[in-house]
Amino acid sequence: MSDEIIFREDMSVELVKSSASDADVIWAARVSTAGDKSLDDVGADASKSEGLINYLARERHGSPFEHTSMTFFISAPIFVFREFMRHRIASYNEESGRYRELKPVFYIPSKERKLVQVGKAGSYTFVDGTAEQYELTVASIKETCVLAYKNYQKMLDAGVAREVARAVLPVTLYSSMYVTMNARALMNFLSLRTAREGSHFPSYPQREIEMVAEKMEAEFSKLMPITYGAFQKSGRIAP
Repeated sequence: MSDEIIFREDMSVELVKSSASDADVIWAARVSTAGDKSLDDVGADASKSEGLINYLARERHGSPFEHTSMTFFISAPIFVFREFMRHRIASYNEESGRYRELKPVFYIPSKERKLVQVGKAGSYTFVDGTAEQYELTVASIKETCVLAYKNYQKMLDAGVAREVARAVLPVTLYSSMYVTMNARALMNFLSLRTAREGSHFPSYPQREIEMVAEKMEAEFSKLMPITYGAFQKSGRIAP
């Protein structure tokens, strides 16, 4: 094989572009009462209008939060992206196995990843697995990925099209994509893909997509601290 196989336990999230500030929420909200005078609020000191932002979040007046934009570059396993793209409130562009040879980078869970599901669908929790279960999991994933990538390379070397050869690769393969969403959409995503105390509606996300969400949340909290605080105060419900 031409490339060394890499196994990762982490997710990569990079904020590559943004047009998002607490001040953007203010002028968008005030146009309803001030009309063209709301232009005076473009670039205003958002700290003076914290009460307005809290009100909008609490009362779920969500449209002013949509006048923002954040673009993230994300590297994560394919199965994470399939969950991600259930959120039809964002724009996505993902790398394509039709047009480029896919690199042998695969996900394995860390030792901290809870492995055992307890309870029925819709009402279950995850608990720690045994050392034996963890070793079996990692060994099985690695064995499968090594064989799959070997067969992928064999097909490519034989002249089989990339779009056909990729069919042997597992969903634990890392992919990369750009995802762009506004603050309202991001708050909706975070409300569903993170498990946090104090949430009015508790969520039980798969840990791997939560790992991505946590890094996106960290960037959001720095870009729009007042909006982020209002999101927390309102029980992590998207306005």
